[in-house]
Amino acid sequence: MDRIGIEFITGHGMDPVAFVHLAADLGVSRIGLALSPILLVPESALRWSMRDDAALHRAVKTALSERSVSVMLGEGFLIRPSVEIADSAHDLDLLAELGAERANMVSIDPDTMRAHDQFAHFAAMASERGMRPTIEYMPAMPIGTLAAAFACVEASGNGDAGVLIDAMHFFRSGGTIAELQAFDPARIGHVQICDVPWESAFASYGEEAKCERLAPGDGDLPLAEFIAALPRDLPLGIEVPQQSRDLAGVDPHERVSTVVVATRTFTTGLL
Repeated sequence: MDRIGIEFITGHGMDPVAFVHLAADLGVSRIGLALSPILLVPESALRWSMRDDAALHRAVKTALSERSVSVMLGEGFLIRPSVEIADSAHDLDLLAELGAERANMVSIDPDTMRAHDQFAHFAAMASERGMRPTIEYMPAMPIGTLAAAFACVEASGNGDAGVLIDAMHFFRSGGTIAELQAFDPARIGHVQICDVPWESAFASYGEEAKCERLAPGDGDLPLAEFIAALPRDLPLGIEVPQQSRDLAGVDPHERVSTVVVATRTFTTGLL
């Protein structure tokens, strides 16, 4: 099984039909996808939304089928104060129609009990639509460690729910290979890989995470050991946004191709 996939923010919100074709042209059969861009994009970038444009949704579905590309992860779901996750039901319907295998949630609600309750509802809705629910954690967020994410998954009571483990967030939150090796593999719902220096040059963690990461092997993370500690049946989503290269006018195909080639080179013999 080819485990390599391309995550949604690696494409920086590019037109979703073009993103499907880009992945297929690079020999990648899995992508992450959201119904609209989930990060700030340049003013010159195309504005699109599959929520509001049924023809675009149909075109993406057709492109996925014609190019034999699958949606490994549906993104764009947030637990927010005073907002009910039940309002996301239609978004989950649209992703399910695209064949999404997983639906991912991030919490920005500081109320831990409410976040657990909202994730439980989200997990139930995703499972009802045939998608595995995952929750992603990251430093400086209310759910900021592997242990905190696992507690949320356990509190949901959903046996199919899992934690999304992002290599950057894992190591920057203090995660260790020993901790990963001891973690229940059945509760690892999805994995994202990238590289970064041990010491960030950015004032904001979020800016680095959302805008500037490195291809595997170009930074300091012990990714070979990280990959070896993971279940061998999980896809590895390349999450390497590089906004500086976009702003410098590098063609998206060239930029993403460089990262995919670097990832395949780095993972040779590891997968």
